[in-house]
Amino acid sequence: MGAKDGLDHKQIVDPDTVLHDSVTASRSGKDEDVAKFGIGQQVRLVKEIVNDGTYPHSPIGTLMMPVGSVGYIKSVGEFLQVIRVYEVHFLGVEDAPVEIVGCREHELEAMEDYRNEVDEELEFMKKHREKYYNKD
Repeated sequence: MGAKDGLDHKQIVDPDTVLHDSVTASRSGKDEDVAKFGIGQQVRLVKEIVNDGTYPHSPIGTLMMPVGSVGYIKSVGEFLQVIRVYEVHFLGVEDAPVEIVGCREHELEAMEDYRNEVDEELEFMKKHREKYYNKD
């Protein structure tokens, strides 16, 4: 699809959109070793998410998720092995073109404390074994 098909680049990219390097704009270097948020944790956006070109089905500059939207961490990944990206599932946002957005730590705030259910289960199992399966 291109100019021969009648699609002009001006239909896709707004020439007045201010582009910036959203990956390194507010931080350089590697994220902390320990993630700030955990899977299943409820979070809120502290800054709006706009399409920086990584979402191919909307023009650059399109508002993808407004400030104040509440969602849940679906997964945690890395970009270029140094930038932590949280896959956040936002529910019930009327004006957003998508429900799942990749967010950086500085774009989110926790709405609840994180409970590591795996660690809790392992601790419970350890206490259970000590109580009922002593080697006496």
